[in-house]
Amino acid sequence: MKNIQTILSITAISITINAVAIDWPQWRGPNRDGVNPEKNLLDEWPEEGPKILWRAKGVGAGYSSLAVAKGIIYTLGDLEDACYLIALNTTGKTLWKTRIGEPGGHRKYPGPRSTPTVADGKVYALGQQGDLICADAKTGKETWRVNVAKDFGGEMMSGWRWSESPLVDGGQILITPGGTQGAVVALNKDNGKEIWRCKDFRDRAGYSSLIIREFGGIRQYIQLTGESVAGIDAKTGKLLWQAPRKGRTAVVSTPIFDKGHLFVTSAYSVGCNGFKVSYDGNSFKAEQIYQHAGGAGMANHHGGVVRVGEYVYGSNGNQLSCIHLATGKVMWNERSAGKGAIVVVDNKIILRTERGPVSLVELNPKAYKEISSFEQPDRTRSRAWSHPVVSDGVLYLKDQDTLFAYDLRK
Repeated sequence: MKNIQTILSITAISITINAVAIDWPQWRGPNRDGVNPEKNLLDEWPEEGPKILWRAKGVGAGYSSLAVAKGIIYTLGDLEDACYLIALNTTGKTLWKTRIGEPGGHRKYPGPRSTPTVADGKVYALGQQGDLICADAKTGKETWRVNVAKDFGGEMMSGWRWSESPLVDGGQILITPGGTQGAVVALNKDNGKEIWRCKDFRDRAGYSSLIIREFGGIRQYIQLTGESVAGIDAKTGKLLWQAPRKGRTAVVSTPIFDKGHLFVTSAYSVGCNGFKVSYDGNSFKAEQIYQHAGGAGMANHHGGVVRVGEYVYGSNGNQLSCIHLATGKVMWNERSAGKGAIVVVDNKIILRTERGPVSLVELNPKAYKEISSFEQPDRTRSRAWSHPVVSDGVLYLKDQDTLFAYDLRK
């Protein structure tokens, strides 16, 4: 009887761990790192791709990705009259939609790019015109709103409008308006009131999203702009360190930080940079330790970079690259299915390319090897910039107004 109880307890713990892991409540997942710990998914895909569970229309135009929490899928999209925060259940049925702000944005590539964030029964979303709203996660009822341009004097580095995915940390929500009044601001997540603003960090906002890391015994927020990369004290908003790093046109990809090693990358002939952040007990310092100009290492446009162990993986134009984080050594740089966005799940890379093909690639720092690939049906003519998401064994692909759900479970 005791053995049976032990087995049942272990099973319950396993189920609990899996239940926690399957939600994808914000940009790039629970840890904002693009890694999903789920196991026992398909080792390879059929030629036509994994089984399509359903497809849903009405999720709106644009390039937002998804958040998935407690059986509800959240995304942003432009409908005819406005940009909306849209909620669906995991069968593709629309539950509600809440107006965020005016639609449009960039004349050639209109629509929102931000991903909603779900925390403590609320969902937070940033529209392309700078409207940040908080809504009830079950009903969509708006609780509060601000506009990062009008209320905080926000300034962008170029013309694609605000694209950052909000970060919720404890009782505060973080956003990057950019500008001379202070690039990063912390708001009370319950009412939207300002808690602090980092006034010494004055860069215009890029398109990257904040991450949280603890280093030197201090919890800090790290952000990349078109002018620099910086760390900010999470409690006070004090600028802890800043390193110049000039980008061009659009700086998009989220920074990578691990044990003092910092990696940033952007396209438009810029490339990638590695920094060493150190702390001597009194102050922080960030020094560049390597740089790969252009596409020599990784010039990641908008598809994101994922760290697993000592290595970072990401698109480099139409190639997929692997770089050693600490030293900058290029492990491999090989032609892939195309330029696109990646997520790591079950120790494999899923690459969703902007032209359409989706591929499954070995997670291997020694060599590039594609395992499988397929073409999404009914592709629009728009570039597929929405990042793929895997939650509870289901792969979600948003293609403008349509959302596809694929079964990856064995």
